[in-house]
Amino acid sequence: MSQDVAIDAEALRAEVREKYREVAAHPEGEFHFHTGRPLAARLGYDAAVVDALPERAVESFAGVANPFSLRALQPGERVVDIGSGAGFDSLVAAAQVGPEGKVVGVDMTAEMLAKAGTTAEQLGLVHVTFREGLAEQLPVEDGWADVVISNGVFNLCADKRATFDEVWRVLRPGGVLQFADIANGNPVPAEAMSQIDLWTG
Repeated sequence: MSQDVAIDAEALRAEVREKYREVAAHPEGEFHFHTGRPLAARLGYDAAVVDALPERAVESFAGVANPFSLRALQPGERVVDIGSGAGFDSLVAAAQVGPEGKVVGVDMTAEMLAKAGTTAEQLGLVHVTFREGLAEQLPVEDGWADVVISNGVFNLCADKRATFDEVWRVLRPGGVLQFADIANGNPVPAEAMSQIDLWTG
């Protein structure tokens, strides 16, 4: 059962889409978060893997940490990347699982999906696909994934219970969740929970 949320989920999604639409179209812009190659270096991504990617694959990266620092993916694994954005983490995953593996990136922002899909096609990565969808309603079959990854996305979802329920649904028994995110350990006043600017700012 989904938890009660104190915010309009559709309004929050619209705000998030608008923000990341801008990151996709104008990655050189100024945002309240870091982006691109400097961020990937700061977060400890494998420099050889990042250096091998074209600029369009890295420039819109806006993660909060490095989910691959928890565990390297294994060749042949099937991976779902929740909130895949312009595809950076999906492409890193693709390098780790190899052509015998599969990576499905899921995002709700059309501009990010278009950018990710074009990059994967240009790189000839036929084992990577991108699908439009929500973290709370993943377009992935039950038990398909060996691993679910995500980077800075769960904190932007109004219904955390539904998001985690979807993770468990798409993971095979014994599958692994590797995610990086922002968490607040202090109580949040009810009136603050309903302010979208505090969620996205």
